[in-house]
Amino acid sequence: MAFSVESPPAGQPKSGRRLSAFLYRHPRFRLGALLSAPLVWFFAIYLVALSLLFLAAFWQQDSFTSQLIKDEFSLDTVKDVFSSPVYQKLALRTIGVAVLVTLFCILLGVPVALYAAKIATPRVRRLLIVLFLVPLWASYLVKAYAWRGLLSEEGGVISWALDPVGIKGPGYGYWAIVIVLTYLWLPFMILPVYASLDRLPNSLIDASGDLGAKGGRTFYSVVLPIILPGIAAGSIFTFSLSMGDYIAVQLVGGDLQLLGNAIYTNIAGGGNTPLGAALALISVLVIVIYMLLVRRTGALKEL
Repeated sequence: MAFSVESPPAGQPKSGRRLSAFLYRHPRFRLGALLSAPLVWFFAIYLVALSLLFLAAFWQQDSFTSQLIKDEFSLDTVKDVFSSPVYQKLALRTIGVAVLVTLFCILLGVPVALYAAKIATPRVRRLLIVLFLVPLWASYLVKAYAWRGLLSEEGGVISWALDPVGIKGPGYGYWAIVIVLTYLWLPFMILPVYASLDRLPNSLIDASGDLGAKGGRTFYSVVLPIILPGIAAGSIFTFSLSMGDYIAVQLVGGDLQLLGNAIYTNIAGGGNTPLGAALALISVLVIVIYMLLVRRTGALKEL
C-alpha cells in the first residue's frame, strides 16, 4: 500500500516547501531542532554553573582577608577533603542517610503502588493518585516545618502520643532526618512504580495463580521484573535528593551535619568557598557512581 505526502499549499514560498521536505526526510535533524532550545538552556545554565562551582575547588582563599585567589590553582583543598577522616565520616554518614531513605521508600512505596494499581477499585485508585500528587504541590518548607513540630521532644505530637506507654520520641537527629526525607521523597518512588504496574496485564498474575504459584512466587517471578525499572528510576530520585538536601537537615537534624549542610555553610554562608566546592565534588561523584551502578544492573533498559 503506497502512502503519499500532501503537497504544501500553492501559496507557500519555495524555501518553506524545501525546509518542510528536508525536515520530513531527516527525522533525527527535526528532533534535534526541537530539543535545541532546552539543550542550550541545560548546557548554558546548568552545566556552566556546575563547572564554575567545580573550578572553585582548585582556587585558594586568603586565610586573613577571605579573598579568593583565582589566578593560582592548587589541589591542596581537594586532597584535604578526600583524605581527611572528618570529611570521610561526613560523606559516609550522608551516604548512609541516602541509602536508608531509598530503602524505606521502596518498602513503603511498592506495596502502596501495588495496591493502587492492581487491588483498589477505580474510584479508590483515582483518589489514591490524587493523594500521591498532593504532597508534591505543598511547599517543601511547610512540610519540613510541620515535621519539626511533630518530632520535637518538648511538646511534639509524637512524643506526646508515645509518653503514656513510656516510649521516647525520636527527637531531632539522625533518625529524624531519615523519617522526614522518607516522607518528602516517597511520592518520587510511588509514581514510577505505579506507572510500571499499570503496564502489567492482570492476565499474567492470573496465569501465575492458575499454574499454582503462591503470592510470594508470583511477586518475585512476575511482578518484580516488571516494576524493577520503576524502582530503579525512583531510587535515583530518592538517593540523589537525599544526598544534596540541607534544609530538612537544618530543621530536624539538631547538631548533626551532612554534606549538604557543609556545602551550604562554606559557599552560601560565607565560609570557605574552595572547601565547599571540593565537598560538592564528593556529592556529585557519589551520585554519578550510584547512577552507573543502577545502569549496570540493566534495570533502566526498559524505561
